[in-house]
Amino acid sequence: MTTTIALISGANKGIGLATARQLGARGMTVLLGARDAGRGQEAERALRAEGIDARFVPLDVTDEASVAAAAELVDREYGQLDVLVNNAGIVRADGTALPSETTLATLREVYETNVFGVVTVTNALLPLLRRAPAARIVNVSSEVGSIAVMTDPQGALFALTSVPYPSSKAALNMVTAMYAKELRDTPVKVNAANPGYCATDLNGNSGFRTPEEGAEVSVHLATLPEDGPSGLLWGYQMDAGGGYGVLPW
Repeated sequence: MTTTIALISGANKGIGLATARQLGARGMTVLLGARDAGRGQEAERALRAEGIDARFVPLDVTDEASVAAAAELVDREYGQLDVLVNNAGIVRADGTALPSETTLATLREVYETNVFGVVTVTNALLPLLRRAPAARIVNVSSEVGSIAVMTDPQGALFALTSVPYPSSKAALNMVTAMYAKELRDTPVKVNAANPGYCATDLNGNSGFRTPEEGAEVSVHLATLPEDGPSGLLWGYQMDAGGGYGVLPW
């Protein structure tokens, strides 16, 4: 393979689309994983109009058959995968978002996408990632998944009490750490990205960072050099006054 192949889940809008655009601008072939065929095809057309080698790939991370089909497509068409960005994610909460108001149905729904979906996709594509010279796996997480950040009384996020989304990102952080441990003696690097509070449909476009700024974090981790780190939560540091760096688990 002479072309670097990147697959981004949830790539039809927001940070996922911005990540695809930025990786494509670096010369990568970007595979746009999306559940909605119409939106996925629209994103493909938009990126191709910008001169980016983009291709929509049907991908519902909560559907094992869909994930398997996507992996088969990548194997058949490209033979390997250089970059996997597990970007797809959802936010749900019950009532006023207090832990005592959380329903199991909501918890299960969030974990299906934010945790179980990441494991499903990663396991399906790992054989293809191992074939690449130096693959990169980026799991898009959040500072709300950092127990240290969320329990700091002086921190900006201390008032947040919701269980489903924050706990799913805490679980994702552990998932990231465990894959990094398994792959520590290989060229594959696995890290969690914190894009920061970006204006996307996830939060009603209320964030103070742009999707493009959020994508910078994933792109950095997706293009780490050979001596780059693995097994970290890295990205925007709200409590440090901005800038990028390592966040505590």
